[in-house]
Amino acid sequence: MNSPAPEPGYRIRAAHTADTVTVYQAYAPRIGVPAARTGRFPAAWKRDRMTWVKPSFLWMMYRCGWGAKEDQETVLAVEITRSGFEWALHHACLSHFDADVHPERADWTAALKGAPARVQWDPERDLQLRPLPHRSLQLGLSGEAARRYADEWTVGITDVSALAHGIHALVRDRRYEDAARLLPEERPYPAPACPSIRLPAFPAAPLDQPPMAPGSSLP
Repeated sequence: MNSPAPEPGYRIRAAHTADTVTVYQAYAPRIGVPAARTGRFPAAWKRDRMTWVKPSFLWMMYRCGWGAKEDQETVLAVEITRSGFEWALHHACLSHFDADVHPERADWTAALKGAPARVQWDPERDLQLRPLPHRSLQLGLSGEAARRYADEWTVGITDVSALAHGIHALVRDRRYEDAARLLPEERPYPAPACPSIRLPAFPAAPLDQPPMAPGSSLP
């Protein structure tokens, strides 16, 4: 039997439908609870500040400590339009200088200054939140992009804090297979090529393609 192809170093994997893609954020209850209750971000959500969204559930767990870090106790799954998500990708700049993308640092500095979105690629995580060889997308939204995200692109917000706590409990008990079965199904996202953020083009994944095996590096 042939071994599965290695995961590309740069690729978006996400829970998505024909029209939407799910990203994750974590907030203090004063923001997260009303957002999940109404399906919209409240007025207290600062639309003039940069906000970071993550399509990877496990990277969000790494960032928020399974919803245990202060002011990150409410973990949200935010469903946004694919058109909005791809608008942000096309208008994004890498958050750090990369000579393979911008041979001149001055060009990157100018691009970053004018971009309403920025991209950071960080190591994906397994169920024990250890780094994997391939990268996970973080998308920072500011200015026009942040306002569009909150008021135009968002079509649903779900509180998944209980899910995070349940998976974490199984991981603590070393019940990795049970924990993996509860993870959101994240399939390769058919993103258009965006060389300026190191994102190659990938075709749509077959609907029966299994999600990434986050426990593959576990003992």
